Amino acid sequence: MIEAALRSGRAHRRCVFEVFGRRLPGGRRFGVVAGTGRVLEAIADFRFGTPELDWLSDHRVVDDATLAYLADFRFTGSVHGYREGELYFPNSPLLTVTGTFAEAVVLETVVLSILNHDTAVATAAARMVAAAEGRPLAEMGSRRTGEEAAVAAARAAYIAGFSATSNLEAGRRWGIPTMGTAAHSFTLLHDTEEEAFRAQVDSLGTGTTLLVDTYDVRAAIETAVRVAGPELGAVRLDSGDLPSLVREVREQLDALGATGTRITVTNDLDEHTIAALRGAPVDSFGVGTSVVTGSGSPAAGFVYKLVAHRGDADEAWMPVAKKSIDKVSLGGAKRGERLLLHGRALAEHVVVDDDRDGEPEAEATVVETHGGTVRPLTATLLRDGEADVRYTGPEGVRRAREHHAAVIAELPPEAFRLARGEPVLPTVFR
Repeated sequence: MIEAALRSGRAHRRCVFEVFGRRLPGGRRFGVVAGTGRVLEAIADFRFGTPELDWLSDHRVVDDATLAYLADFRFTGSVHGYREGELYFPNSPLLTVTGTFAEAVVLETVVLSILNHDTAVATAAARMVAAAEGRPLAEMGSRRTGEEAAVAAARAAYIAGFSATSNLEAGRRWGIPTMGTAAHSFTLLHDTEEEAFRAQVDSLGTGTTLLVDTYDVRAAIETAVRVAGPELGAVRLDSGDLPSLVREVREQLDALGATGTRITVTNDLDEHTIAALRGAPVDSFGVGTSVVTGSGSPAAGFVYKLVAHRGDADEAWMPVAKKSIDKVSLGGAKRGERLLLHGRALAEHVVVDDDRDGEPEAEATVVETHGGTVRPLTATLLRDGEADVRYTGPEGVRRAREHHAAVIAELPPEAFRLARGEPVLPTVFR
């Protein structure tokens, strides 16, 4: 496309591309935006190096003029959109990329690959957090996805309310709290379960978490308390009929005087199994496969569409849109607003923005209206090719997590039903 646009003279026409989803996957009632900070860093750093250019040339993928353009590529435009951790609904204008056609269209795959993955993880994680009803969750899914996807998933889950991750690279890169427990292999390595427990307690102290279901749970609980004392930090259960087993373990721990020892459960949990344990004396959860794969919806279903470009004569913005069956879109650059009444969200407003050159406030405040308040959702995230550092790196993750905690509280209670349903807020075009 870039080669053809360079030849037609349209490659440098100013354009607006928009990221949005036509629906919420999996019958979810809301979505959680994640990956925005990673997108901003990816755009700012997007380059074609010598190895890439040589490969394109050797395989005759593009002509010499296009190679020359790519060799000097730097994104010089702007990005507006929803802050990371924000909620979204069908047709919410999550991200708009404004620049020349050539520099914006080449970013499509990197933008969508990040947002589709991270948002799917964050949306699933938010449902699990709601199901846990205040009990902490740890992300433990690195072995169920790709090596880089594992780091991204830990980041997204943390933004959506998980407390920690077992992925140390995510801790190093993004400042996420880390944790871990011993595996069954550690117990099997030693000649007896008691020997394994003593080795772990000697190394990590009595506050550690002992895995107690390698052999016999009741025997392991007795051994664990005898080795660590009633100050044992926690025990982990990774198998069995968890609702009944957890109650039995709690009773046994209390009878042994370990009333403060916590119980954490793992074993292929998802939001539904977590909800089923609401009445059980579980203190924390460890979630792996389900959270890193979006709990059945591994991609958010976002698309990246051209919605406006400059005209030839008066340089006014011209809206453009598809008319394909089942894929009709609305032209024009847009911004999002959320209507609230007494702090409770009522609707998602999508406003066609006639002046794409106008810069929304970075963190706009709510505006009073006759029917409640309107909270602007669209912020300036990147300008002239430079990302706003407040939304990147570990600081961006911290701010996204705080923002998510604030906005999820705006949703009505029915948003957290786990059964498939319609979006909890209607999307209104204005």
